[in-house]
Amino acid sequence: MGTTDSDTLLTMLENIDEVIENIPNKLPMMSVRDVVIFNDMLLPLFVGRKESLKAVETANKDANKLIFLSSQKDPNKETTTTEDIYKTGIVARILKVIKIPDGKIKILVQGLLRAEIVEYIKTSPFYVVNIKTIKDKKVKKIDLKTEALMRAVKEDTHRVLSYKGNVPEELLTILNGISDPGKLADLVASNIRLKINEAQSVLETIDPIKRLERVHVFLKKELQLSSVQAKIQSNVLNRISKSQKDYFLREQVRAINKELGNVDEGDKELEEYEDRIKKAKMTEQAEDEAFSQLKRLSQMYPESQEAGLIRTYLDWLLDMPWNKKSKEMTDIDKAQKALDRSHYGLKKIKDRILEYLSVKKLNPNSKGSIICFVGPPGVGKTSLGKAIAKATNRKFIRISLGGIRDEAEIRGHRRTYIGALPGRILQGLKQAGTKNPVFMMDEIDKLGSDYRGDPSSALLEALDPEQNSEFSDHYLNVAFDLSKVMFILTANLLDTIPPPLLDRMEIIKLSGYTQEEKEIIARKYLVPRQIKEMGLTKKFISLKKDILSHMISSYTSEAGVRELDKTIASVCRKVARKVAGGKKEKTTITKKNIHEYLGPEKYMPEMENKKSEVGISTGLAWTQVGGEALYIETSIIKGKGEIIITGQLGDVMQESAKAAISYAKKILDKLKIKENFFTNKDVHIHVPAGATPKDGPSAGIGIATSIISAILNAPIDKKVAMTGEITLSGRVLPIGGLKEKAIGALRAKIETVIIPQKNEKDLYEVDKKVKDKIKFITVSHMDEVLKVAIKDKRIKDMK
Repeated sequence: MGTTDSDTLLTMLENIDEVIENIPNKLPMMSVRDVVIFNDMLLPLFVGRKESLKAVETANKDANKLIFLSSQKDPNKETTTTEDIYKTGIVARILKVIKIPDGKIKILVQGLLRAEIVEYIKTSPFYVVNIKTIKDKKVKKIDLKTEALMRAVKEDTHRVLSYKGNVPEELLTILNGISDPGKLADLVASNIRLKINEAQSVLETIDPIKRLERVHVFLKKELQLSSVQAKIQSNVLNRISKSQKDYFLREQVRAINKELGNVDEGDKELEEYEDRIKKAKMTEQAEDEAFSQLKRLSQMYPESQEAGLIRTYLDWLLDMPWNKKSKEMTDIDKAQKALDRSHYGLKKIKDRILEYLSVKKLNPNSKGSIICFVGPPGVGKTSLGKAIAKATNRKFIRISLGGIRDEAEIRGHRRTYIGALPGRILQGLKQAGTKNPVFMMDEIDKLGSDYRGDPSSALLEALDPEQNSEFSDHYLNVAFDLSKVMFILTANLLDTIPPPLLDRMEIIKLSGYTQEEKEIIARKYLVPRQIKEMGLTKKFISLKKDILSHMISSYTSEAGVRELDKTIASVCRKVARKVAGGKKEKTTITKKNIHEYLGPEKYMPEMENKKSEVGISTGLAWTQVGGEALYIETSIIKGKGEIIITGQLGDVMQESAKAAISYAKKILDKLKIKENFFTNKDVHIHVPAGATPKDGPSAGIGIATSIISAILNAPIDKKVAMTGEITLSGRVLPIGGLKEKAIGALRAKIETVIIPQKNEKDLYEVDKKVKDKIKFITVSHMDEVLKVAIKDKRIKDMK
């Protein structure tokens, strides 16, 4: 395989017509990839496949050097079959062959004439095909429509090529000199970017006019694509040039201002930040981070998004109270008076606060404390936090944790997130402006958790006095000292607080108020506040001395005073309406006219004025809103020895009822009752308020007393209430919530309360006023309970 010199190449180009007239039917064939070759097209091709090299070698040995070229349907296929090659191709002439060192060759070919494969004569070691040549139809006369089409194609071709850069003059000359529609279609199709299937469809269109029309359609599409591409490139270049222009102008303005002695706004901002960082008295770690971020800011465009994020971070860092503290009150007497002015009673809590202040006075460097107020709603947990802040001369911050499920609410979001902010703890400290506020976290027992994390776990570090001096928020990402903060948490229940978190707190329980305490709170705090809030004065409203007691007992039923506060507010609103309507006389609220303001009484004591009855005992229950009296009824009826339990009792309470029945059966002999007493009788135990779920073991002795009363047909003293768990042998076990239950008993006008002997120590927690009005009897066995509650000779004689 040799190469041709320039003289031979020129000779070959000159005798094309003679070669076209003598094209043989049998030719070696080579498939080409990524290109479709047209008539008169000169094209260099790289040849590397073995079968293609042999086909070129065979063709090059022939005098006319003819080869049939056809495109592959899939250009990515390395090995082809007859099904992978288009049938219509081009008879081409090899003009030049150049060897390449890697074994491949480069050939220069010229398309001569369309042809179609009739059959494959050989497929190995290279393709040999039998072809049928296809000559273009001659256009005898070019009409007006065809001429317009040719002109449109030439203009559009010029525009497409101009989008791609400088248009070669030779190509424009050739383009303008073509008068044959078929040749024009082939030339344009070979010079614009067409897909293989599109170019092949042009090659296979024999009619010159139709071929030109098809090319025109593809040309319009290419023109639109080229136009959009050029527009995109232009926009990009404009943006780049504008950005560069803005940069140079900004630098020039900076240089001019510097020469004139004017301060650049960007430099001024950086200087202000630097000055603020130096004055902030941050920790060394925080200061290093601040200067690091400031250096990054100085290297950025001021208007960039990243610069805005850094400014926000620096502002948060600088606004934190790194070294700002409130001057705490150290006068214990003044603090005690401040607490007494704001809240009535609560001696244990007030003592704890005064103890804290005393320690602070003796040791100013002592750590902060984490106190948790636990009690029913409305007893003043949140307002007590405000009073403590006022008494200690600290700032007060409150956040509600109820329903929070996202850990980021506590520890903040990382700065990689859009709209990231610090957590609620650091937000509260920024709001306070000091590092030693009273920080109240309400509803700690109502925290949730889900796929976003566990907020209670995030609180562990913040609420641990041993490690919160190095608290790290995800947003600031530097340690902040929380050891000077006085954290106060509130909860209604302890059961839902995770044990690790509970372990870090000092629990202070707030029980409900007695009737007398509520009256004093209402008279001293609630009434004056509501009169003021409703725009009234003592000139327009007066409450008789006994009306508050009536409102508490007949219109509210709660451990705290929230419902009472609303009730007083309702009365004041109605009086305010009368005053606003023109009434000038004072309105006096009495028992006789209270129904005009509050309607009929809402709560009637269940057992008031009721005689002692058979089978009805009074138990004491603990609820979320405080202690309540729980009435238990037992009826012995004819039956088959079944036990019926109603009143929506929980599993534990039902088990207590069964244990009580077993105890009752056990002592039948002591009571001188026949052993077969239950054979033809059913025992029905019912706890009223059936719509309310009830559970717990503390009603055990109340159920047993009710059953024994029904068996003996002996009444139970209505003024006696009881609480305690019972065993099968009759032992009485301790219970919880004695303080709340005692207040509930007082509210129900109970005079005697029977409690387990092991709960005697808990009487220390019960208010003295309650103990003065209620007699507490401690017992260790059920026999002792019966002797107090049931006045019957058989009980008295029982051994």
